[in-house]
Amino acid sequence: MTEGTSSITAGVALVKVLEAWGVDHLYGIPGGSFNSVMDALEAEKDRIHYIQVRHEEVGAMAAAADAKLTGKIGVCFGSAGPGGTHLMNGLYDAREDHVPVLALVGQFGTSGMNMDTFQEMNENPIYADVGAYNVTAVSAKTLPHVIDEAIRRAYANSGVSVVQIPVDLPWQEIAQSDWYASASSYQKPLLPQPDSDLLGKLTDQLVSAKRPGIYYGIGARDAGDEILELSKKLKIPLMSTYPAKGIVPDSYPAYLGSANRVAQKPANEALAQADTVLFIGNNYPFAEVSNAFQHTAHFLQIDIDPAKLGKRHQADIAILADAKLALQQINAAVSERPETPWWQANVANVANWRDYLAMLENKQFGNLQAYQVLKAVNDIAEDDAIFSIDAGDINLNANRDLQLTPKNQHFTSNLFATMGVGIPGAIAAKLDFPNRQVFNLAGDGGASMTMQDLVTQVQYHLPAINVIFSNQQYGFIKDEQEDTNQNDYIGVEFDDIDFSKVAEAAEIAKTEPVLIDAVISGDRPLPVENLQLDPAKFSPEEIETFKKRYEAQDLKLFADFLTQFGLTPNDGQSAQGGF
Repeated sequence: MTEGTSSITAGVALVKVLEAWGVDHLYGIPGGSFNSVMDALEAEKDRIHYIQVRHEEVGAMAAAADAKLTGKIGVCFGSAGPGGTHLMNGLYDAREDHVPVLALVGQFGTSGMNMDTFQEMNENPIYADVGAYNVTAVSAKTLPHVIDEAIRRAYANSGVSVVQIPVDLPWQEIAQSDWYASASSYQKPLLPQPDSDLLGKLTDQLVSAKRPGIYYGIGARDAGDEILELSKKLKIPLMSTYPAKGIVPDSYPAYLGSANRVAQKPANEALAQADTVLFIGNNYPFAEVSNAFQHTAHFLQIDIDPAKLGKRHQADIAILADAKLALQQINAAVSERPETPWWQANVANVANWRDYLAMLENKQFGNLQAYQVLKAVNDIAEDDAIFSIDAGDINLNANRDLQLTPKNQHFTSNLFATMGVGIPGAIAAKLDFPNRQVFNLAGDGGASMTMQDLVTQVQYHLPAINVIFSNQQYGFIKDEQEDTNQNDYIGVEFDDIDFSKVAEAAEIAKTEPVLIDAVISGDRPLPVENLQLDPAKFSPEEIETFKKRYEAQDLKLFADFLTQFGLTPNDGQSAQGGF
């Protein structure tokens, strides 16, 4: 630098760009190829917090969880070679769930690049698929700009940006005038207003439907009140994807749950009988493979993303609009109507289903099951508790037994469904919302993949409540093998880990994390996509065996309620939609 010119290291400028975008913490493990950025983080430690994890995968999963919880970009890093490749599972989780994450990846210094040096490789192809933006920095002067660009792109694409950083660049001095952050210029796109003519046609179709259903996804997260209002006005039962659970209170009498996979019985049955479906903010990934809408005469869609319109089923009417804006206008155009037989049958079916769940949750005999554990979680959960939920049977059971309202937040690996996300998600949740109660709910299969980072919760005094459901099996995969494989179970059972030795707790902690090892049975949750209750399709012996196995003596078919209220059931049913 010339005399009198104010300078800054490129690494500190990089970190200051992060700070300008509102990043207050990031996750990773240092290495020789990343130590120059560690120097910068130490210099800025009063303004940004480095969270040391015990596996880079956990850091990437936690960064994705930050984005899911707050909408703000999550940041993680790894050193060259294995440190960076360890990030991949968390980065794909972020990509598939369309949340902004920035990954910083170390690289050998520029003097040794392309020389086949230690841990040096061509990193760009590795991250080309997962990253919507994927570059290698080539000079200290442009490094802050590249980071700023990466963050803008992550937000614009609702996805992952990856920047590889040769280790010598962040140590180099650049002029203060050589960098700036564009964070103050960032604006969210304006919400599209719905086409009034199309909205009128959609409303008319919805009003004239005999057996309508509303099937919403997480794109309707801000429209819960409007969904409830429309349901009550037109007496339309509600279905949601599993990730959208909680947008409407689970206790709503006409909330049927989610359909097909990780499903609840009322939604599965209603979807096969509905003549009209309003598909809102939804990207249901099993729609095609399960033929979920094969019995739907009229498919109506509202989505803010033009790429989603008509994606999962041919739409009679598709409207590009924000869900909340569109539903407000629909609600203003319709009047309340009396209960219909379709509505009454669905409400009765939900009540029967919830009685079945309550019976399981309140059992006082036999082996401990997941249902009773989740009932205990409901009993101690605060009104605005946050739930980080791992992948597997815990998704199915939490979907049915965990009681949520719009005050809660719950999240998992929605589309990538990677095991091990429970612990990282709880770390992120306590960092983002230190004053809220946070649960990690995980099976022993998923928990064992990232169990080492319970130490991270302890190290940073993050009082998460970790509930591990232990039954020595990958339950969800075992259930799939029962349905699809010709042989005995293969690779789905394993030796026990006594998680109580990892952490012991007698009460809910207030300042430190706890781990509760709930040793449960290996019972399969009721497969609502393969019910054996219909006497027209199954023998009395088959029905009795099914009821006995799943404790379903009092469970009724939706067809019984349709008949009770004067409707004729069709022969529709949804396929499983597995692999």
